[in-house]
Amino acid sequence: MPERRTVALVTLGCARNEVDSEELAGRLAADGWELVEDAADADVAVVNTCGFVEAAKKDSVDALLEANDLKDHGKTQAVVAVGCMAERYGKELAEALPEADGVLGFDDYADISSRLQTILSGGNIEAHAPRDRRQLLPISPAERQNASVALPGHAQDGAEEPAEAPADLPEGIAPASGPRAPLRRRLDNSPVASVKLASGCDRRCSFCAIPSFRGSFISRRPSDVLGETRWLAEQGVKEIMLVSENNTSYGKDLGDIRLLETLLPELAAVEGIERVRVSYLQPAEMRPGLIDVLTSTPGVVPYFDLSFQHSAPGVLRAMRRFGDTDRFLELLDTIRAKAPQAGVRSNFIVGFPGETEEDFAELERFLTHARLDAIGVFGYSDEDGTEAATYENKLDEETVAERLAHMQRLAEELTSQRAEERIGETLEVLVETVVPFDEAEEGEGAYGRAAHQAPETDGQVVFTDGTGLVPGTIVTAKVVGTLGVDLVAEPLGTEFSEIQEAAG
Repeated sequence: MPERRTVALVTLGCARNEVDSEELAGRLAADGWELVEDAADADVAVVNTCGFVEAAKKDSVDALLEANDLKDHGKTQAVVAVGCMAERYGKELAEALPEADGVLGFDDYADISSRLQTILSGGNIEAHAPRDRRQLLPISPAERQNASVALPGHAQDGAEEPAEAPADLPEGIAPASGPRAPLRRRLDNSPVASVKLASGCDRRCSFCAIPSFRGSFISRRPSDVLGETRWLAEQGVKEIMLVSENNTSYGKDLGDIRLLETLLPELAAVEGIERVRVSYLQPAEMRPGLIDVLTSTPGVVPYFDLSFQHSAPGVLRAMRRFGDTDRFLELLDTIRAKAPQAGVRSNFIVGFPGETEEDFAELERFLTHARLDAIGVFGYSDEDGTEAATYENKLDEETVAERLAHMQRLAEELTSQRAEERIGETLEVLVETVVPFDEAEEGEGAYGRAAHQAPETDGQVVFTDGTGLVPGTIVTAKVVGTLGVDLVAEPLGTEFSEIQEAAG
């Protein structure tokens, strides 16, 4: 009987990392590892790190140190770093953090089982050597599909051939139907799951280091995206969220920049899938046809996660981006003319090098008129290897902090106002969490999300009455109040009455 090996995956960062963790989970489970939720119960704790900004890097280091402490108090024997921070810094991270027993890059994912086994057995795996992953794929997007490069979420194998997955996969693992269809195992039972649409990015925003460690843009084939969505539906998933560094570029390396417009209706038609949500959209790449599909296709929610970053023309040019306040407002008007209840969220950077008081006021003008449902604001800081890090005219830390605090207060006020505008609206709400009667203050508490709310990043819906509601069901509800950015809604319709009657 083979020795029992346990592993826990600790995931930090974005939804793309969550998908990568489920790919690692699928590979490990297929090779006989037992997955456990608590790192203290695992032989090996694998921390899927984030390397986006300083705060995320600190969280990743803290998670690695916390896992390392378990070696003295739990059964944990080894701690291994994977993910973006491990890929970005590799040997540098290993030297700075000797508590990590291994620092593995994306090239190690295809053979993750043997890597962990070596580490668990006391062997040494040389720390990942970082390289600019943009140089691994051909410059021409059309030539990238057949490149032999490790791409998390695509399961393209690198130089080393991984062991073949067993023909009789354990229950709950998505079968790899081709070289680009990864094994996958769900790490929770949420009715929502992310599906990776593409990897990498060809844009060269001066503040962003992501392309250097995630690589150039490459799409997944529609058949693989559809196959994974069908498998997720079989696992009980009701909503899928398409993720990548830039979903608006999907298909450009497959010969059809409008491929997303074709794929979305097919995904929405998958049996069991109630909602399809698209994230990470570039305003400069929004097409009339894509807006039409996002606002008129049954099952595809009118949700626009638009990466504005700023609205002052001078700042945007320094960021190597495009647009201005008026053009962005025109885009929002176009969207809302087609779908008045459409949800829109975005992130913004304040204190960018050279940002004047007039630029800051222009951004405030945009936010005041944009009526966004969710707003993320970040203060600028230099990122290793980015063009902006070499810019002059840097603002002092105190000025950046003041502008950040001001804009965060404004964002909180504006999103609360936007939530209040929705009072009286009737929404279709996906129930996600139900708090049992004995744990709630009054009756059962239930929480969900409407079409304009993405998981984790946006607000939620708090039901006035959660009696009999079940996670994974969609309930019609009327907004009767707000709690900041969150909506308070009363369930409506015959289906809710039937639920209550069944619950007694």
